[in-house]
Order: sequence, then structure tokens, then C-alpha cells
Amino acid sequence: MKKEAVAGTILFVDDETSILEIAQEYFQHKGYRVLTAENGMQALDILGKEPVDCCFTDINMPGMDGLELAEHIRNMDNTLPVIVMTGYPSLENTIRTLKNGVVDFLIKPVNLNQMDLCVKRVLRERRLFVENLLLKEEVARKNKLEKLNRDLKARVTELGVLNRIMGAFTLVPESGDVFRRLVDMAQELCSASSAWFYVVNDLLPAPREVAAVSGALPGTGGPDSRLAELLKEVATDGLPFLMPVNPVGHSLAAGVGSAMIVPLKIREKVFGLLYAVREKADGRFSDKDLFYASVMAGHAAHAIENLALYENIYENLFGTLYAFVSAIEAKDSYTHQHSNRVADLAVALGQRMGLDAESLDVLLFAGRLHDIGKIGVRDDVLLKPGRLTDDEYEAIKEHPAIGAGIVGKLGLWSREQEIILYHHERYDGGGYPKGLAGQEIPFLARILSVADAYDAMASDRAYRRRLPEKEIFSIMRQARGKQFDPEVLDVFLQMGAEGLLG
Repeated sequence: MKKEAVAGTILFVDDETSILEIAQEYFQHKGYRVLTAENGMQALDILGKEPVDCCFTDINMPGMDGLELAEHIRNMDNTLPVIVMTGYPSLENTIRTLKNGVVDFLIKPVNLNQMDLCVKRVLRERRLFVENLLLKEEVARKNKLEKLNRDLKARVTELGVLNRIMGAFTLVPESGDVFRRLVDMAQELCSASSAWFYVVNDLLPAPREVAAVSGALPGTGGPDSRLAELLKEVATDGLPFLMPVNPVGHSLAAGVGSAMIVPLKIREKVFGLLYAVREKADGRFSDKDLFYASVMAGHAAHAIENLALYENIYENLFGTLYAFVSAIEAKDSYTHQHSNRVADLAVALGQRMGLDAESLDVLLFAGRLHDIGKIGVRDDVLLKPGRLTDDEYEAIKEHPAIGAGIVGKLGLWSREQEIILYHHERYDGGGYPKGLAGQEIPFLARILSVADAYDAMASDRAYRRRLPEKEIFSIMRQARGKQFDPEVLDVFLQMGAEGLLG
């Protein structure tokens, strides 16, 4: 059998037992769950254990009267409606009941139908009140969730910007690129109209511009006296500076609405300053813009330190390798400075053939080190004044592979390693160490081969004097398409005809 739903739970509090019995019987018949108490203390005990939807209470009761009970109930649950019943109404009691949050005031003897109507009304009002509270709580939760969502999106956006900044300065080939990237990112991420990077130093008379990016505003080419003074102040303080729209003593250039200056520090010393401006129409820079610019400057400084360290190691390594070559050439006065001359000839030939700057750097490095492998050849073979035996010639032929191995173990220069390894290959495939032919031989190795052969014939050697230039060119023409790449040789001979090889 299905159990009928209870209309609600009512608590009746009265020291008159007859009233409690009549009320209990009547409201139970109406479908309510009825609880009774003879005084306020009993009522509080019940309220601590049972859920109650409405409370009827007499005022005058022993131990705790109805008004005290109403106050306790209001402190426990201000949504629980309290209806006071009294046989002695007065203005004072009416005021006190209203102050204690009582929702109605009934005069004994109370009509049961009147009580029923009262219960229905206050329960309906309570239901609406509770629903309103829940709705307010839901709205508050929604607003809080939306705020958290906005905050989260802002944090994600900020993290994205910071990741872009870190990535931008992770792999930068040289210091100049760091400065250019810094001003570019100031324009992109901080919405700067224009940005400049100035190097500052006690030895410089004024901050020196080394990178700039300009939008609608013209470039400066150098700071005016007022800006130079301000840049020096920031360099001295070492703190980022967000310039107000009309700074006292430092009026901005026409058309500029806002500006900021951020120092770039290396080992706690200001090395340079990022100066960025916005047009008046674009509004002011914010604190977040200043924060992003400061993060950029920090990562740029770190990149410059790493580059300086790398370049120092790189130069030291170069110096060590060149020392090996110098040690080899010092043993034989006839070949002294041969490697430098070959490198210079190869670079000049490469320039004539339109090579890019990177390829020319590769040629210069490889040219100076192309014979470094001879350090692994015995002196009695390397310095022998007469004709070499077959075994001795085979020992000499090992120097390209030895040299490539020395450079290769450093793990830095793969293209240079190739040139060193293949600079004795012949265009017809008769060279060493691999017997490569034609286009199989790296192009830069074909250039170096021509320069190397020319200098070998144009220099005094232990076993012969240098050859006349006319004879050298004749020998090289005969080797066109055999030892030498025809295209490379033709350009080289033309340079010789123009007197550009001396």
C-alpha cells in the first residue's frame, strides 16, 4: 500500500495539554505531521532532533516563554516561521514578537480553521522564501564560477604570452637578433606603436640605438636630450618606468600618448634599455604591459649571456684548432700561411660566385683548417724534400679523413667537416678519400679544391720552387673537367685574368 505524502511538520508549544491534544488531532487529520512540547526548553530539544516546517507557540510558559523561544529559533533557522498564540494580547508583546521574527500573532481561543489557513499561508511563504534563497545562492555560485572562469582564461592567456616570450629567446643565433626580437615583441605583445633598444655604458656619451621598430610614429635615430636624460635616470635606478601621459619635466613627443622604459640587466648591471611608446589614440600602457616587457628583457638578457658564453667557447675552440694548423705549418717554412691564403682565395671565389654569408663563413673556417689532419702524418713523410714512395703517398692521403675526424668529434660543424674530408676529390672521380665524382662532391669542397691547388703551385715547396702564374693557369686549364669543376675553374681563371688573385 502506497504511503501518502505528509503535508508538512508542525510543532505546537503550549503549557495547556488540552490545546496540544486538539491541535494534534485536527492537523494530523489534515495530513500534517504534528509534534508537541509543553515549554520552550522541550521545543528546542525537539528542534535539535527533528525537521520542522512551522511552529505555533504560546507566550506565557514556565522555564522559557514563547518570545525567548522565537528568538532562539530565529538564530537557529531564520526560514522557520513562528506563529505566536496568546490569551493576553498587548502592544508590547506585539512589538516584541515582530522583533523576534514572528510571522503572525493569533489570539486565544484560536479558531482551528483560522490556524489551518495560517499554516497554509506561512508554509507557502516559507517555500517561496527558501526558493528565493536557493535562487540567490545559485546566482551567487554562477557569478563566482563565471569570475573563476574569467580569471582562469586570463591566466591561460598570460601563460601563453609568457611561453611565447620564453620561446622567442630560446634559439637566437646572435646578439643583434636578440635586440631586434625584443623590439618586435614589444610592438606585438604590448601593442607598442614604436619601440627602440638602447645600449648604455659609462664610456658612451649618450644611449646608443641598436634596434628599432616603428609603426605610425617616425624612428628617432637617437634620443633627444630630454629622452637621453630620462634613459640615464632609469639606467641609474635600474627599475622599470611607466611614463604618465604628461610627465612633469619630460613631455612626450607629439602624437605619443604613453611610454615605458625597461632596463635589461646582465649580472645585475644595466646593459641596455627598451623604450616603447603608444600613440594617443591607442591609450596608455598598463601594468601588465610593463610586466610583459620586463619578462622580455629578462629572457633577452639571459639569451645574451648564453650567446656570450657560447661565442667565447667558440672563439677559444677556433683558437685551439688554428694553433694546430700553425704548429704544422711552422715545421715547414715552405707551407707557412698556406691555409690562410687558401681560405682567403676560396672566400674571394665564393663571393664571385654569389655565395651567401653563411656559406662564405663555412668556406673561411674550412679553408683555414683543411690541412689540420696533417698533424696525424709523420714528420719524415710530411717534410720529405724528395719524391714520396707509394706508402708515403698513401700516408699523406689520410690527412683529409683525419682532419674531418678531428672537427667531427667537436660536433659543431658538419658542413665544414664535409669540405675538409672531400677537398682532394677530383671532378672525374680519381681523387681521395672516397673517389666521388662531379656533383657528388659538395660544391664548397669543389671551390676549396681549386684554391688549394692554385696556392700549392704558387708557393715554394721543399721539393720544388713556385711555378710561374702563366704555367699554373695552363696546368689548371688542362685539368678542367678532370680535377676541377669546369664552372668553378672558369670563374677562378677569369679572376686571375683580372688580376684579383694576388
